[in-house]
Amino acid sequence: MGYLMTFSHVLSFRVVGDGGSISKGKICSLKARAVLIDMEEGVVNEILQGPLRDVFDSKQLITDISGSGNNWAVGHKVFGSLYQEKILEKLRKSAEHCDCLQCFFIIHSMGGGTGSGLGTFLLKVLEDEFPEVYRFVTSIYPSGEDDVITSPYNSILAMKELNEHADCVLPIDNQSLFDIISKIDVMVNSGKLGAAIKPKSLVTSSTGVFKKRQEKPFDAMNNIVANLLLNLTSSARFEGSLNMDLNEISMNLVPFPQLHYLVSSLTPLYTLADVNIPPRRLDQMFSDAFSKDHQLIRADPRHSLYLACALMVRGNVQISDLRRNIERLKPSLQFVSWNQEGWKTSLCSVPPVGHSHSLLALANNTCVKPTFVELKERFIRLYKKKAHLHHYLQIEGMEESCFSEAVSSLSALIQEYNQLDATKSMPVEDLPRLNVAV
Repeated sequence: MGYLMTFSHVLSFRVVGDGGSISKGKICSLKARAVLIDMEEGVVNEILQGPLRDVFDSKQLITDISGSGNNWAVGHKVFGSLYQEKILEKLRKSAEHCDCLQCFFIIHSMGGGTGSGLGTFLLKVLEDEFPEVYRFVTSIYPSGEDDVITSPYNSILAMKELNEHADCVLPIDNQSLFDIISKIDVMVNSGKLGAAIKPKSLVTSSTGVFKKRQEKPFDAMNNIVANLLLNLTSSARFEGSLNMDLNEISMNLVPFPQLHYLVSSLTPLYTLADVNIPPRRLDQMFSDAFSKDHQLIRADPRHSLYLACALMVRGNVQISDLRRNIERLKPSLQFVSWNQEGWKTSLCSVPPVGHSHSLLALANNTCVKPTFVELKERFIRLYKKKAHLHHYLQIEGMEESCFSEAVSSLSALIQEYNQLDATKSMPVEDLPRLNVAV
């Protein structure tokens, strides 16, 4: 019951099912420890009418009607002030249900107005109200073909807030998620997976027959992010021989305050709902985690510099398997000279349902830099023309200096990664090496 309660609370212990068994029956009123916020009520209403409607506490939802109009300033300056007390009230209520409040997860998009504006306003609220509690942020970055024309403005303004108020950020690129799903689609079309595709899966239509999508498959893309979070929190929910607290991630992977952007990769990538495939060989799973095809942003960590790396393994895997694979992969990976043994590992004995094992890799790696460079270039193209700027400047509290400060903040971050990359060719002093710590 303890692990069940880690990310949820029970309003009532009334159980339905066979004989009142929690494991076999269903706890009525088991609610996620979550606050859902959106300034446009459509998405939240969809959740309340969908299959997950019983998971969330309807009293822990905050919505408006008008939306933020794809404008960071509206989300941050207008709705932030308007809803601050209401948000704090619901956050305190959720926090009161926790015996040991370890961290907050914020999941938001960067391209729109509410996710970027109100989402980053929430970060500052959490820092002020719960200064000792870690803030983990999963940020969905827009692709170059994003249909929100002001997304470069919103993303740049949000980046400044992430730099200043987040403890760890897991950047995820919409385009990478789409590419991953597309690869599964190609395998389905080519017949390589054959009968392995499950009927009514997220990579097929509702009739169980694949059809080419004209729009992005958001459910399947969201499913990958959900699996990332499931693996990230597995040590808090299940037993294991080498569990890792969430606060250990920041402690071990973030050597400098601003360099807190962690590139994530997940293997297997095929979601359980989609594909029945033979489990990957264990060593291949470790290799996959470092390949560019498994990164959740467009990045190739093998050709960039590692500050630190965490391997979070689930399933029937031994510590000796971890050590062997780290030693096998280490020669092909370049770590900063002052942290050559910068590995953090965890073993959770419970694998994802239907898999024998899985691996989440979190890398503090300079390969995240191109994402920020591209974002800055898209911003400059728009800002150079002052296009759409008046929509932001008409909001009380917004000045043009907000943009210049935001782009300066991002430029400083990019420069820090440049300085690290410049050390790649420097020789590593040949000191006695420690054994891999696990």
